[in-house]
Amino acid sequence: MINEINNKSNNNKNNKTTIRNFLSNNLPASIRIVILMMLVTGIGYPISLVVIGEIALPYQSQGSQIIWNDKVIGSEFVSQEFTSAKFFHSRPSADSASTLDPHITSDSAYQQISNVSKATKIPENVLKTIVDLNIERNKVSNLVVFAPNHVNVLEVNLELVKQYPQVYSIKNESVKNTDMT
Repeated sequence: MINEINNKSNNNKNNKTTIRNFLSNNLPASIRIVILMMLVTGIGYPISLVVIGEIALPYQSQGSQIIWNDKVIGSEFVSQEFTSAKFFHSRPSADSASTLDPHITSDSAYQQISNVSKATKIPENVLKTIVDLNIERNKVSNLVVFAPNHVNVLEVNLELVKQYPQVYSIKNESVKNTDMT
């Protein structure tokens, strides 16, 4: 019985020694690997993606900025808030997955034509033509086969300002966070 107790005691000592040896031999290498992986995946990989994006897709990586009169007035891919009745409005944030969606359906744009016409005195058929010309139908660029037609609100409003500068003058109109004239 005493031999059994001594054997268990020796086994415990051997196990502790084995664990200590294992940790002392492998812990420094493990720490170095963790630090290396943190540097590669946390710093190196994101930086390489930014550099590749800048080279391969410079327009998109710079925010797809829309420039008017040498000023950045918005982004092709980020929604702008228009407060005036003279402009088309984007979807309320409750109707969109995010507030960054710059598009509305073509039906929504058509529904706004009457209000914009009343506020600007631009004929409805002219506004309908502008909307029709700005409907994006290219399903391949959407990467969705059955994506609905959509209209970029900023681009339609910018077209209105280009074609009707007398209606959209800085004295008559303001665009929240955007100076289009």
